[in-house]
Amino acid sequence: MKRRDVRSAAVLVLAVLVAAPCAAAANTIAPKQQRQEAAPAAGSCDASTGSWVVDESYPLYDSSRCPFVRRDFDCRRFGRPDTAYLNYRWQPSPPCSLPRFDGVALLRMWRGKTVAFVGDSLVVNQYESLLCMLHAAAAPGARTTVPRPSGEAAGPSSTVRFEDYGVTLMYYPSPYLVDVVNEKAGRILKLDSMDQGRNWLRADVLVIGSWRWWWLKSWDYIQDGNTLVKDMDRTEAFAKGMQTWARWVDANLVHTDTTVFFQGFSPSHRKGEEWGAPRGKTCVGETQPLNNTAAYHGEPNPQDAVVRRVLAGMAKPVHLLDITFMSQLRKDGHTTRYNGDSHGTDCTHWCVAGVPDTWNVFLYAALVGQLSQY
Repeated sequence: MKRRDVRSAAVLVLAVLVAAPCAAAANTIAPKQQRQEAAPAAGSCDASTGSWVVDESYPLYDSSRCPFVRRDFDCRRFGRPDTAYLNYRWQPSPPCSLPRFDGVALLRMWRGKTVAFVGDSLVVNQYESLLCMLHAAAAPGARTTVPRPSGEAAGPSSTVRFEDYGVTLMYYPSPYLVDVVNEKAGRILKLDSMDQGRNWLRADVLVIGSWRWWWLKSWDYIQDGNTLVKDMDRTEAFAKGMQTWARWVDANLVHTDTTVFFQGFSPSHRKGEEWGAPRGKTCVGETQPLNNTAAYHGEPNPQDAVVRRVLAGMAKPVHLLDITFMSQLRKDGHTTRYNGDSHGTDCTHWCVAGVPDTWNVFLYAALVGQLSQY
C-alpha cells in the first residue's frame, strides 16, 4: 500500500504532541522518506511515519511467562529459532517521539474500569499482547482471574481481570461488527443490525477492528434493508456495515465518557513482489523488517479509505490507531509455521511478543495524551 494512497483522505488520525525532539537512534533500519503532503500544524507530528530501530531493552515482556498467549500467536513456544524480530522498537521521524510503555501507570489509570476489544482475530492479536504487557508490569504477585485456560479459542467473551486494580479486559468476537443470525433461509449477514452491541455498552474503553472477514463468505445471504442477496461487492458491504456501526456508536456513546479506538488496517505479507522479492515468495523465513518506504509496493486497501471516511463523519470522536505503515515494514513479524499448526503458513497474524506490542504503545500514548488528532 503506497503511503500517499494511505493518506488520501482528510480524517481523524493520530499524531504525536511533541515536547522535545527525540534522540537519534544508533541502530536505525533506515530513515523514512519524506512524504509529499502538507506539514502538520506546529507542535504536532505524525507518529506513524518513522522506522524500526534495534533496541536491546525489547521485548517488553517474556512471552513464556505470559499465561494469556494462545498457541496461534506463541511463536517462541512452537520453535521459532530467530529472535531478532523481538528487538525492534518503532521510532517516529524527528521531532516525534513515543512514551515508554508503563503498564503500572495504565493499570492505575484504568482502576475499576472495563476495557473491551471487539472484532476479528487481529483484534485478538492486540488484546493478548496488551494482556502480556500489563501482566509483566504488574508481576510478580499479579492476581488475575482468567475464565478460560491459556491456549483455548476465545469464547463469546474472554475476560481477564487484574484483581489488584479492579481492571477488567474483555474480548468479544465480532468479525463483521454487524449481526450474523441463523434463520430458516440460512446464515444472514445483516448490514443494518447491531443487536450484539448491547454487550459492549458497559465498557469504559472500546478497541474495535474489522475487515478481514468481509472477504470470507461465512454467510448464506446478505440482508441490506429489506433486500436479501446471495452476495454483493464486499467493499460496498463493508462500507454499509461500518455506517451501521457508526450510527450505533453515535446513538449510544456520544454522551458517554467511553473512549473509542479503531484498529487500523493490519497488512498480510503473502506476496513477495510487494517488497521486491521474487514472485511466489511469502513471509516465511523473513527475519528483518523492510528498510524504507520505497521498498514496499503493495496496492492500497479500500478498507482504509472507508474507515477514514466513516470516522470523519461521526459525532463521537473515534481515535484511529494508524498502524498500517509500520506493520507493512514488518514482513518478519508473522507467525508463519510457528503457530501450533505444522501444516499452516500464516502471513496475516503476528507473533506475541512482537509487532502488536507497538500497536499498544500507540494505544497507551493516546490514553496518556501524547497522541492526538489533527
